[in-house]
Amino acid sequence: MKGYYYLHTDGNLIFKPAIVIDSDSLYFDSSFVKKLWSFDSGDRFDAWRICVEALALGADRKRVFELKEKWKLTDEDAEHFVERAKIKLSKDGNKFCATFHDFKNVQESQCGFGITALEALAELAKGGLIHDR
Repeated sequence: MKGYYYLHTDGNLIFKPAIVIDSDSLYFDSSFVKKLWSFDSGDRFDAWRICVEALALGADRKRVFELKEKWKLTDEDAEHFVERAKIKLSKDGNKFCATFHDFKNVQESQCGFGITALEALAELAKGGLIHDR
């Protein structure tokens, strides 16, 4: 299934099928759209990127975690996302730590920590959104 998810300024994360949007190029031309993502249900990277970036941008946490469950995004599955996004993910005690490959130390480099891989990646993304590199 192909479509688009967008983050509304009120924190809602909303899906629209591609057929609706592709016929109107100005559909998302609104001050209420905070961020837009294309979505292909066959591409796990899309699912991860939406959840990570939406959480980083302040989307409704409950909605993000509903999508995480729906798409079966697990801490183990995060390895595929971080490999493609060129990010490092490791366990530091009872928390996950997400860093970019040029990480030096916590004082000098951008990093994110969280109980789940998703939370750590979202903390990392707060300093700059993640792109398929």
